[in-house]
Amino acid sequence: MEQRGLSKWLPWISAPVLLVLLVVVWSLVVSVFGISEFVLPPPSAVAASLGELLVDPETWGHVQVTVSEVLTGFVIALVLGVLGGWVLGRVAWLEVAMRPALVAFQVVPKVALIPIFVIWFGFGLTSKVIMAAILAFFPILLNVLLGVRSVDPGHRDVMRGLGASRWSTFRNLELPSTLPYVFAGMEVAIVFSVIGAIVGEYLGGNEGLGFLVVSSLNALDAPALFAVIVLLAAVGSVLFFAVNLAKRLVIPWHESVSEKEFA
Repeated sequence: MEQRGLSKWLPWISAPVLLVLLVVVWSLVVSVFGISEFVLPPPSAVAASLGELLVDPETWGHVQVTVSEVLTGFVIALVLGVLGGWVLGRVAWLEVAMRPALVAFQVVPKVALIPIFVIWFGFGLTSKVIMAAILAFFPILLNVLLGVRSVDPGHRDVMRGLGASRWSTFRNLELPSTLPYVFAGMEVAIVFSVIGAIVGEYLGGNEGLGFLVVSSLNALDAPALFAVIVLLAAVGSVLFFAVNLAKRLVIPWHESVSEKEFA
């Protein structure tokens, strides 16, 4: 019981300790080596800039834009990825036929597509949403495909032998077996969706947190630049933990969610 309680509270203890350790080492490196603020600002300067960002109403407008782009792209990728992964997982010949095209599209540097999206869709939200969806699509697709293929054929045969309908087999066997893979893809996809939206804003946008990064860089305001990066990390972490919370609520029985004692 003590080990289980420790495993439950360990992340809440280790995260603040690591954060404090990072700040201390950061401060020592800046002070000992006399690094210029334009290269690596001290944590105090970053904290001051972060405080100014948080009290500025415009900052929250940029946060809202970025979160909207991320979530919209993520939902689009989730729907298309689940449908595509399910179809390709059930139709083997179609997966073999589509594999070269999927691999070719996956290896294309997505940053190279942003100028094309800007030409097609302009500098608004659409191009960022598409970029976020493209980056988030493949982790979901591949995980769902793996999940569908991982359903034990013997279990499916038992269900059929017991006279279970196709819907009953899907609900009681295929769906529970595939959901862990879906959420594994979602956890990766939400991170990629944030990256896609930020890169899109960075290279072709006039609002959002990626735009704030560009503005801070153009102003040579290193503390503000680091502050925006910290804010980005916080937003991405909140979105990731939201997906993780959804996983804990939907599949609490799976071993990736259930608490395990230390050996």
